Amino acid sequence: MTKMEKVKNYINGKFHNPLQDNWIENYCPANGDVYGLIPNSSKDDVENAYIAAKSAFPTWSQTTLEERSRILIKISELLEANLQRFAEAESKDNGKPISLAKSVDIPRAASNFRFFGNAITQFSSESYESVGKNAVNYTLRQPIGVVGCISPWNLPLYLFTWKIAPAIAAGNCIVAKPSEVTPMTAFLLGEICNEAGLPKGVLNIVHGLGTSTGQAIVEHPDIKAISFTGGTATGAHIAKVAAPMFKKLSLELGGKNPNIIFADCDYDDMLNTTVRSSFANQGQICLCGSRIFVEASIYDKFKTDFVKKVKQLKVGHPSNNDTNIGALVSKPHLEKVMSYINIAKKENGKILCGGNKVTVKGFENGYYLEPTVIEVQTDECRINQEEVFGPVVTIMTFNTEEDVLKMANKVKYGLSATLWTNSLKRTMRMSNQLQAGIVWVNTWMMRDLRTPFGGVKASGVGREGGFEALRFFTEAKNVCIKY
Repeated sequence: MTKMEKVKNYINGKFHNPLQDNWIENYCPANGDVYGLIPNSSKDDVENAYIAAKSAFPTWSQTTLEERSRILIKISELLEANLQRFAEAESKDNGKPISLAKSVDIPRAASNFRFFGNAITQFSSESYESVGKNAVNYTLRQPIGVVGCISPWNLPLYLFTWKIAPAIAAGNCIVAKPSEVTPMTAFLLGEICNEAGLPKGVLNIVHGLGTSTGQAIVEHPDIKAISFTGGTATGAHIAKVAAPMFKKLSLELGGKNPNIIFADCDYDDMLNTTVRSSFANQGQICLCGSRIFVEASIYDKFKTDFVKKVKQLKVGHPSNNDTNIGALVSKPHLEKVMSYINIAKKENGKILCGGNKVTVKGFENGYYLEPTVIEVQTDECRINQEEVFGPVVTIMTFNTEEDVLKMANKVKYGLSATLWTNSLKRTMRMSNQLQAGIVWVNTWMMRDLRTPFGGVKASGVGREGGFEALRFFTEAKNVCIKY
C-alpha cells in the first residue's frame, strides 16, 4: 500500500472508481493521518453491483457444491499465504496491534472460508414419509438470490467474511459493504477472490457511508436479505426499512455483557482471562465483558490484583511487538469513550486506573487511551447500562446468586455472559437463567464455528454460524409427492 492509495469498488470481478467521483478520507488511527481515499458510493454504484450479482446468480446457484467448496477453500489458503500483508493492512486501518491481527483476525477470516467451504458439502435437507397416506415430503434448501451484507469496523475482515462465506457457499450472490472506517482488507480481498477463481459478480464490494451506500443496499427492492452487524440504533433503522419489504433479516447488534465471578472459581485463570475479556482489541469487541461482578468475599483481593495487571498493559503503536493496547479506531470514537468516562465520574464512579488519553512518542496525534477500570456502587448508572465499546470496564460487588442474576439481566442487551464458578449446580441454574445468546463458563471467546451466534433483546435478531447461517441464506421449499 502506498500513501494516499485509493480503495476502489469491486464489481463484477473488476475494480472501479465511484461513478460520481465522491471520496471519503481514510485515517490511520495510530498517527491520525489521512493515508488514503475510499469511495462514497451512490445508488448507481449499488445498482451496478446488483446487476452484476443478478447476472451471476443463475450460474452460481447451479454450480456444484464441490466446486463452490473448492473455491472457498482456495480463498482460505490464499489468505493464509498473504497473512502478513493482510495483518499489516488491518492494523493500519483499525489501530489494533499487528500481533493481534496476525494471530486472530486474519486466521479467523481464513477459517470462515474453510469452514463454510466444508459445511456446505454436509448441509442436508429433510424428508418425511407420510405413513398410510402414500406420500413423501422432502424439503429443498435453495439460495435466496442477491443478498446484502454490511459489516462493522471492529473486526473488519473477520466479520466481513463471517457473512459473505456462508452466503456464497449457499449459492447466493452478494452486494457487500464493509465499514467506511476500515475498508482496506475488504478491498484487498477482491484480489484474492479473483486469484481463487470466484466467478465475476458472485461477490461485489461497494464502499461508502452507511447513510448513503448502506441505505441504498437496504432499500433496494430486489436485494432479498440483509445481514448486518453493528450498532443497535442502526439495526433498528434497517429493520424499519427492510421489514415492510419482507426481506429476511439477520441483525447482530450491541452488547453490555456481564462477567460474573464467584469465590469458588479457579482464581488465576479467571484473573488472566478477565484482563483479556476486558481489553482485547482495545475493548472494541461486542463480546467483551464490560460489567464485572465479583462475589463479596474475594472482591478486595480481585480489585487489587486486577488493577495491578491492568496497569501493566502497554499502550503503544500497533506495530510494536510488546504493545497490548493499540489505538482506538477513530477520533470521534475516542471522544465518545472519553465522554462515558466523564459521565461515570459525575455519577460517583471511582477511577481505579486509567481514564486518560495517552501520547505515544512519535505518534502524538494517534487515538490512544489508557485501559480504564471504574468502581461503581450501583448497576443502574449509565456506564453500566449503555454500550461504551472501548477499553473501559466497571467492577462492583455482589452477595447472592439471585442479586447478581438480577443485575446481569437488567440491561436492554443480551449478547453474551461469562460465568466463573466450579459449582455444577450453579452453572446449570445460571446458564439457564442468564438472558444472553451465548454463555461462557470458566472461559471467554472460545468459539466453535458450528455453534449458533447471536443475542436476545436489543442485541439482535437471528443467529449466525454453522448451519444456522446456511439456513438464513437459503429458503426452505417443501415438496409433497403422493404415489
